[in-house]
Amino acid sequence: MPDLFHTFRRGHRIMIQVQSSWFPLTDRNPQTFTDIPNAKPSDFQKATEQILRQKDEPSGVEVLVLPQS
Repeated sequence: MPDLFHTFRRGHRIMIQVQSSWFPLTDRNPQTFTDIPNAKPSDFQKATEQILRQKDEPSGVEVLVLPQS
């Protein structure tokens, strides 16, 4: 995921979405081998993403908190 600098004020909440593409930074991922710029709606298939929760293969999100200036 690209580094982006956002400011979240006190009391704000964030939501994390897991997806298989970098849309809108790049083209949508049709999950099939097709010519993406010319893909028809029928070329796109639903993807299933997994969040691993085992001790030996954990998933995680790291959020860096900078001190207020």
